[in-house]
Formats: sequence, C-alpha cells, structure tokens
Amino acid sequence: MSPIIRFDRVSVTVHEKTILSDVSFALLPGEKAVLCGKSGSGKSSVLKTLLGLHPIKSGTVYFQQQPLTPASVQTVRSCTAYIGQEPMLAAESVREALLLPFQFKAHRDHRPTESRLIEVLQRLQLPVSILSRQSSRISGGEKQRIALARGLLLGKKLYLLDEVTSALDAESKQAVFDVFSDPELTVLSVTHDPEWVERCTIIFELEAGRLT
Repeated sequence: MSPIIRFDRVSVTVHEKTILSDVSFALLPGEKAVLCGKSGSGKSSVLKTLLGLHPIKSGTVYFQQQPLTPASVQTVRSCTAYIGQEPMLAAESVREALLLPFQFKAHRDHRPTESRLIEVLQRLQLPVSILSRQSSRISGGEKQRIALARGLLLGKKLYLLDEVTSALDAESKQAVFDVFSDPELTVLSVTHDPEWVERCTIIFELEAGRLT
C-alpha cells in the first residue's frame, strides 16, 4: 500500500523565519496520526503546508504519490476536510451550511436526502432542531461537529483536524471518536487532548519545527 501523504525532507520559511525544518514522514490510507508538541512547534504548519497555504522552501510533499504543486493543490483540497478550532460555516443557517457545497457543479448530483442529513447529525450527537438555527448562534463545539458532518456528507476520506475536540463535552467527544474509528478514514491531527492521542495509531513529536 502506498502512502496517501508523504513529506520528504520538507522545510518551510515564512517571513524569513523557518517554521518547519527537514520534516519527513508518511501516512498510509486509514491510519490515524497526531502531531504533538508545544505551542509554536510547527504542528498546524504541517497541515497548512499540505493544503498549499505555506510555500515549501526545500523538499517535497507528496499526495497520493504526486508531488504537491500550485496546480495539484486543488486535488488535495478536493479530497480533504480541514476542520479547525473555529470553523467558518459560511451560511446563515446550519441547514444552509451543510448544503452549501452541493450548490456547486462538482457535488450537485450528490445532494443528501433529509434522512441522510438527520442520520449524520445523530451520529455526532447533534439534535435535528439545529438545522433551523442560525450559524452565528451555535457554540464552537457545535460548529466543529457541523464542519465534520459536512465532510461526511461529501464523502471525504482524509481529515486534517486542528484541536477538533477542544470545545466538546465527554459525550460529544465520544461521538467524534466513534466516527473516526472508521478504517476507511485517514486522519492527520493536531491536539493537546490526551484522550485523542491515546486513540491515534501514530504519534509525531515536533519541537521547533523538527520531528523528534
């Protein structure tokens, strides 16, 4: 089996400051990996580099065995769900936020049914009534789970997660753990949550932009 993600001696410099230095690792489909380290160690920068948000100074990032280039980065983004600590839902209501991607040509033929919407919400311990609520009036933890629900509805297989359990209570956190126990989903995450770390099969330790 070939890696879905591979960093080969990747260094990244932003505003003349080196934020990643000679980073190498690989992640196979279905693996659950977590990036650990102190604040400022470069954890989130790994995710942003994969998404093409940071220019690579040296080395190569491979996605599905293809080198990351300005042209190929769109392929990465189309296959990936990135969920940060405060996701942007980009719609007035939760229902509109969930259905927003299905307005575009690429997903128009895969618009989910009402029963599918409800099923995904229930998996994530979200009430059906949340569909009619304003996006501006839901909590950070609810926003994270709505963003995750949108990824599931789109059939995303790769998830880049940045402190995705930080605003969740125990029951909601367990629901998220259960979703990502799916062997078909590949996860590269950033967290300080020891419960999340325990459930990951691979732990990458970062210190000052280097994998230790």
